[in-house]
Amino acid sequence: MNFKFAFCPIILLLSASLSFAQNVNVVIHGAASIAKTDDNFVCVTLDWWPAEKCDYNQCPWGKAGILNLDLRYGALINAIKAFNPLRIKVGGSLQDNVVYKVGEVSSCPNFMKREDGLFGFSQGCLSIERWDQLNRFFNHTGVKLTFGLNALFGRNESQTEKSLWIGDWQPQNTRDFMQYTISKGYKVDSYEFGNQLSGSGMGAKVDAKQYGKDVIVLKNLVKELYAHPETEPKVLGPCGFYEEKWFNTFLEVSGQGVVDGLTHHIYNLGPGDDPNMMNKVLDPSAGAKMCLEHLLMDSSI
Repeated sequence: MNFKFAFCPIILLLSASLSFAQNVNVVIHGAASIAKTDDNFVCVTLDWWPAEKCDYNQCPWGKAGILNLDLRYGALINAIKAFNPLRIKVGGSLQDNVVYKVGEVSSCPNFMKREDGLFGFSQGCLSIERWDQLNRFFNHTGVKLTFGLNALFGRNESQTEKSLWIGDWQPQNTRDFMQYTISKGYKVDSYEFGNQLSGSGMGAKVDAKQYGKDVIVLKNLVKELYAHPETEPKVLGPCGFYEEKWFNTFLEVSGQGVVDGLTHHIYNLGPGDDPNMMNKVLDPSAGAKMCLEHLLMDSSI
């Protein structure tokens, strides 16, 4: 995020000179630091999608989802190690459909296609065996891990407002999951609360005041279970589309010292079925526009 603050204006000026063939002078005050970017600012996501996930008449996921990925694949291991370290987020659209098979959870269902399910799928499960496998993989490759939590656990969809989920978040399954994770010595750099539940949501949404109250519960849970501040994971959220009123309300309710980092989604390049997608990716003026819009959004936060 800080990378954008430091370099977007320069990109805009350079793209302008390319477009209009004008000479411009760029002055960089090298001694004045306005932001700092961590060495591991590059991040990739391991998503929950099963092989049955299809878009635009294509079903590209295959065995790339978290539950199916071949964790012994040498090229993948070497690519991740090369970043030294790479931040990996375990999460995505179906993360609010995932239960963790610990504690009182006895069954561990697979994701199944279901028309009335969130994003067209039933509830799925992360088994302890798979979590162990993933952590051996994370430890071997030296990643920094962000884990996306199920923030809909215990809620129900409103009968009067479509896609609105109501009620308090129930943290017991997350508590059991964290306790097991701690008991095994697995390293989690941060927990992200929910996926695309902010504002108008994407498939599901949670009221800003309710989200603010629930993220306080999560923060207190993390503080309780992680005894040492130096090993305490950060709490991130809301990992959704930015809508100013929703974000302001959520932050007012949660207060200071609860969320360690604000995260939001932005898809300036549009949907994946756009026939001009490759041209957009390669067009420097499109990249500059995307950078400026993101910069303005970050400034609003």
